[in-house]
Amino acid sequence: MFESLLIRWRSFYHGLKFVKKGKRCRIQGKHFTVEGHVECGDYTRFRDYVILRTHGKGKIIIGKHSLISYNTYLESTNLIKIGSNTGIAEFTVIRDTNHVFWGTKEHFALTPHIAKPIIIGDDVLVGSRCYIHPGVEIGDGAIIGVGSVLVEDTKVGPFEIWAGSPARKIGHRTENVPPEKLQQTEELIKKYGIRKFRY
Repeated sequence: MFESLLIRWRSFYHGLKFVKKGKRCRIQGKHFTVEGHVECGDYTRFRDYVILRTHGKGKIIIGKHSLISYNTYLESTNLIKIGSNTGIAEFTVIRDTNHVFWGTKEHFALTPHIAKPIIIGDDVLVGSRCYIHPGVEIGDGAIIGVGSVLVEDTKVGPFEIWAGSPARKIGHRTENVPPEKLQQTEELIKKYGIRKFRY
């Protein structure tokens, strides 16, 4: 009972920091930072030690029913857009801005910045400890494996599976699926079915 009331209070208190906040968002963390222009849709959930930070005209926009997990860091000077029903797992960093260092010997802190929108679609899962660079686009239903680094301008297609550092395509969720994986999926769905969203 107390825990439920505490989450409601935190959701209300931290919710005041958003430019726009949908209904029934859950902010369970005591340590939660929102700076600048940040929007989120209905039923979005945030866990503890999340930092959402924008500078200048930068925006962070998160769709409905999405989850931003523990110790994630999002920083924008341009645009970070995350779709609906998307999960960003713990310790992931998403930054749409980086220092220029190719073709110059100048100290990185003194060079101009590269700033490009990052677009992450609906129903995407970004695994733990990923790093997403400027200009990355991730299509609907895609999966990004644990510890992946998506370098500048990487384009991930819908339902593709990417992993590695730098990340590369290692498969597709519905095309050319290995027979053993397909059998495993069919057996698990037959046994347990497809769950409904809790929120």
